[in-house]
Amino acid sequence: MHKRVLLPLDRSTIAEQALPHAVQQAERFRANLILLQAINPLPHGGALTAIELGWVQEQAGEWARDYLESIATEVRARGIPAKVVISLEPAHEAITQFAETNGVGLIVISSRGHSGPSRWLMGSVADRVVRGAAMPVLLVRGHGGMGVS
Repeated sequence: MHKRVLLPLDRSTIAEQALPHAVQQAERFRANLILLQAINPLPHGGALTAIELGWVQEQAGEWARDYLESIATEVRARGIPAKVVISLEPAHEAITQFAETNGVGLIVISSRGHSGPSRWLMGSVADRVVRGAAMPVLLVRGHGGMGVS
């Protein structure tokens, strides 16, 4: 039985299509739902000073927290305990590392459905999670819109 279900989100409509599936699994197993957004660290150097870079990273974290908290509020209204997590790691690493170190029993993640050369060129977070996770992964194939990343 899964006590924690992890749902990675990236503000895209495709990623959000996994939300009903994650909620259903959390209800089924009477589990906590953990909403995670990974914010890739910005490279040092370039046009931004260290102070500006820190501010941009902090602002991105605040936006991510606000976004996830709005979803968590809806989930909690359904009687499901929900937690919000922000990570400053590349997405696939953040997801698998968090899951492994926090006793997650199931990861529910949406895939954009890329195949062939586009998957090879663009990479697939979902594919990397499926291959790297030590626990079950429910892969939801997303449909439609590009959304905001």
